[in-house]
Amino acid sequence: MTVLEDRIAMAGTGDELTLDTMFEWLEKLPIPEGYKTEIVGGHIFMTPQRRTHWDIILDIVEQLRARYPRNRLTSDVRIDCPGHLNGFAPDVAALAEGAREDAHGRWRHEDVEFVAEVISRNTAGNDYGPKKDAYAAAGVPVYLIVDPYTGEWHLHTLPKDGTYHGAVTFGFGEEVDLTGTAVGLVLRTGDFPRD
Repeated sequence: MTVLEDRIAMAGTGDELTLDTMFEWLEKLPIPEGYKTEIVGGHIFMTPQRRTHWDIILDIVEQLRARYPRNRLTSDVRIDCPGHLNGFAPDVAALAEGAREDAHGRWRHEDVEFVAEVISRNTAGNDYGPKKDAYAAAGVPVYLIVDPYTGEWHLHTLPKDGTYHGAVTFGFGEEVDLTGTAVGLVLRTGDFPRD
């Protein structure tokens, strides 16, 4: 069956659209290598990964390894978040000790301690808007946005009632002090490249 046939069949049954259905459609599409796919508020986004993007992700992961074993760090792996059809693939996610996969083999948003998203020009609005709101609603304690276009990072902490109540912004070169959070370390940003 093609994606169109699946969609027509589903429309005919009156079934509600689900993230699983949408990701099944995506698995059938010829998505180009090097593209990341996510569903934000029921909309599908495909973003090419750039070298700058990957260099920042790798730098963050390498620094997090001082605190997290490899099996508690993920990148570009689906994590469903609260809200309407939110299936995100965070650039970096750190999981709590004892984190477990759900019945479908996916990490649970309740076990996420840290998320970092590196801005892509065409989807920056998602990271600063609906994804930030969904991560806050999910209770993710630390959400870091890294913007290689402006050379700034934005730290969001203290999620409560679907909103982050702590926010700090600095330029690359300033350290991200996470010692007072679940992460418990300082991230250096001086080597983050700019676009």
